[in-house]
This record gives sequence, structure tokens and C-alpha cells, in this order.
Amino acid sequence: MLDQLARVARLYDFYGPLLTPKQRQLLELHYHHDLSLGEIAEEEGISRQAVYDGLHRAIKALEDYEARLGYLQRELTLRERLAAAVRHLENYRRGGGEGELAEAYQILERLLELPEGSAGKN
Repeated sequence: MLDQLARVARLYDFYGPLLTPKQRQLLELHYHHDLSLGEIAEEEGISRQAVYDGLHRAIKALEDYEARLGYLQRELTLRERLAAAVRHLENYRRGGGEGELAEAYQILERLLELPEGSAGKN
């Protein structure tokens, strides 16, 4: 699972445009520019508590979008399945036998059969 910093960054990549300009600004200052809450408060001319609340609301909005749309989970699942196919191909190349090649082929074939936007489903 992704750590909190990486998760917020990935969610922001997917859903950042859906946030308000203020939410985007706070997230960018905190997560991309690594400013503390106090530094952001000073720069934005607001209280530290307002920064904390704004970040909390922005992250909640990102998590809500992910709960509804699931783009991050679909990408993570797709990457896991592709990595499994690559492992089978590497094992085949090392003399693992035709079973490894067949497994890689089946994984890739199942991925190609998925309807658009359903990589997260089994």
C-alpha cells in the first residue's frame, strides 16, 4: 500500500483538477513544496488551523473522488497484474518452462478483455 504522502500525491494527480483553487494551492504548498502548516499560514495570511482544516478538507475530497471513481485503485491493480506477467516472462526466460509463458499470456489476455475502467475488478 502507498504511504500517506505518496497516496495524496497520486490522488492529486488524478483528481487535483476537481478541487477548488484554494485546495490545490494548499496541497501543492504542503506536499509538493514541503512547507509546514505554519509556513503556509504565514505565506497565505491565514491561521495555522485554517491551513490544517483546508488540507484536511482537500484530502477528504480526494479520497471521496477515489471512493466514487476508483482510478488510483484501478491503476495499482493494473500495475500489479502487469508486474505478475513480467515475473512469469522472466521465469520463462530463465528456463521455467511453458507454464510460465502460458501464465503470462493468460494475465495479459484477461487484461485486454476488461471493459474500459474495470481493471480493479477480478
